[in-house]
Amino acid sequence: MRSRSQVKRGLLALATATAALVAASCTAGSAADGPQPAPGPDEQVTITVSSQFTDRELDVLNRVLDGFHAKHPNITINSQGNQDDDKITQAIRGGNPPDVAISAETINLGQFCSSGAWQDLGPYLQRDQVDMNRIVKVAQEYTEYEGKRCAMPLLADVYGLYYNAEAFARAGITEPPKTMSELTDMAKRLTEFNPDGSIKVAGFLPVLGSQANHPWNWAPHFGASWMDEQGKSSLGTDPAWQEMYRWQKELVDFYGWDKLVQFTSGLGQQYSADNAFQRGKIAMMIDGEYRTGFIDQYAPELRYGTAPFPVADGRPELYGTGFVTGTIIGIPRGAENAGAAWELVRYLTTDTNALVELGNGLKNVPTTTEALHDPRVQRSEQYQTFLDLFDNPQLVPSPPSPNGSAYMKSAEDFSVKWQSGQVGDLGAGLRDLDAQIDAAKALGGN
Repeated sequence: MRSRSQVKRGLLALATATAALVAASCTAGSAADGPQPAPGPDEQVTITVSSQFTDRELDVLNRVLDGFHAKHPNITINSQGNQDDDKITQAIRGGNPPDVAISAETINLGQFCSSGAWQDLGPYLQRDQVDMNRIVKVAQEYTEYEGKRCAMPLLADVYGLYYNAEAFARAGITEPPKTMSELTDMAKRLTEFNPDGSIKVAGFLPVLGSQANHPWNWAPHFGASWMDEQGKSSLGTDPAWQEMYRWQKELVDFYGWDKLVQFTSGLGQQYSADNAFQRGKIAMMIDGEYRTGFIDQYAPELRYGTAPFPVADGRPELYGTGFVTGTIIGIPRGAENAGAAWELVRYLTTDTNALVELGNGLKNVPTTTEALHDPRVQRSEQYQTFLDLFDNPQLVPSPPSPNGSAYMKSAEDFSVKWQSGQVGDLGAGLRDLDAQIDAAKALGGN
């Protein structure tokens, strides 16, 4: 179960992290040539592991780290939780990096690799003959940037459709939608209004920036591409983006923007017991597999189902796709005990027992094929949907960029203006957005 908001939180810290990463490439000190050897069995070493985990999630990680220590008693681990990307980057910049860094913000990989803030793991993989084909292909893709692998995938988050089974039954709906027109029709049928016309229950909340509604979560289901073959922003040239935004606007107009603003202002926080879907305020939504853990804990009485998220009309070949992101792990530049750090990184990302224990404890998807299909993986009917989705080669990660999630934040800022009626010409607005994204990317070092 994830208690962090992943990409969205990364967007909020983007400016600080970007500046720090650029500085880190100049101040953290050069990594030694070649892979560092593992410590000998009689050599006592302590390594520091920094992660964003806290409370119960940190306990899960620490139990798995204890398993590593049992296999390598000469390597002691100092696990430091509540360390987000900004804190880790500041430590790298200050010349006091952890030996191992765990990040929940996959989109920052381009920064980590291009700045040199995280070391290239290629020499270690080659030396130890690690078979990367054991790792699901999409996870391989989102941990590499321009031919450099400065991270390994730890666990993954996959997004799909959640729906309230009791609401479906009341409305006479027998199966989840597969197309956007079906989603629109069902959303209207499932919506309930109060006597004063305000929204009581939203069949589907079409507000980007609310809950798990983000352009990057929706885009794969329309076949929308972020960049063209030249690496330029393509929101203004790929017609799928206009289709996505026009579909959204139809639902926004059905509800009324002012009513949506009022409705969303009264919803509970996304990662809490008061989540709107858990409280029956939203009948259908897009979200990650981790939501099943929240429901188990906070709303065990909720009858719900999961399915792949619907796709654009006329694009049935896209059904089963979805956005994927995840937790990544690497060795920061200047790490004092890189050899021992690599032993831990390899263990956490390739050992089936470790991945199954982490996946079950954190309610995230394991990233190796062996762990994904391990019978010990706890799989309810609802959770199985996401395991099946992760097996789909059509999954889409966001393309890494040297300035991290800046382009995603720009797209979300544009979306807020569009849905509130501040954009008159959608095509012109998207072309202007392309120019803004490309300019920012150039300043980011590419």
